[in-house]
Amino acid sequence: MNLTLKIWRQKNASDKGKMVDYKVTDISEHMSFLEMMDVLNEQLINKGEEPVAFDHDCREGICGMCSMYINGEAHGPDRGVTTCQLHMRMFNDRDTIYIEPFRAAAFPVIKDLVVDRSSFERIQQAGGFISVNTSGNTQDANSIPIAKDAADEAMDAATCIGCGACVATCKNSSAMLFVGAKVSQYALLPQGQVEAADRVLNMVKQMDEEGFGNCTNTGACEIECPKGISLENIARMNREYMKASMKG
Repeated sequence: MNLTLKIWRQKNASDKGKMVDYKVTDISEHMSFLEMMDVLNEQLINKGEEPVAFDHDCREGICGMCSMYINGEAHGPDRGVTTCQLHMRMFNDRDTIYIEPFRAAAFPVIKDLVVDRSSFERIQQAGGFISVNTSGNTQDANSIPIAKDAADEAMDAATCIGCGACVATCKNSSAMLFVGAKVSQYALLPQGQVEAADRVLNMVKQMDEEGFGNCTNTGACEIECPKGISLENIARMNREYMKASMKG
């Protein structure tokens, strides 16, 4: 395939940035999107030009690093995949592809397609953990009976990889699907009950301080989430928040 790429180039956070056109040729439909970007960068380097900066790590749909806004969609036109799992067979010869960074006030651009998502890390640090008794009398987790439905729902919430597609897709740049998933994965398990009230209050407070918007139940976040995290997690977080607030 021969393609025209319109890519956002921005030297740093203070740079105005602009879309720049590039041509790539002989792209195999079997390539992943990131492999196509590798081909472009190799061409740029060979010509002595600055390669396009983009995040990537595992390239197996696990780490959530490869966040790109492709043709107006987080992670591109496919569903249930991250950018590294998106294949060029989803595009046609002579297509024009628009590639941008995730845009949100809480995700400032570092360079080109790379954004700073450390706000997610600060939200998790505010309460996305459990304290473990390491006194020597620790109870084995496998000996604690948990209803299968609760375990399944907790595992579904825990599949969130923190890529930020929910934020990039939401018209309000809301992080409530991400926070809801992180609250839910502990709220459903006995190990998470001790700090349940503090957890949801602290994580929601940090989310607000980071500048994320509020949820208005559009549902775009669930549709674009590569792991299919359900909106039910936002409802659960709201219930947990209400209970914690009433406890004072």
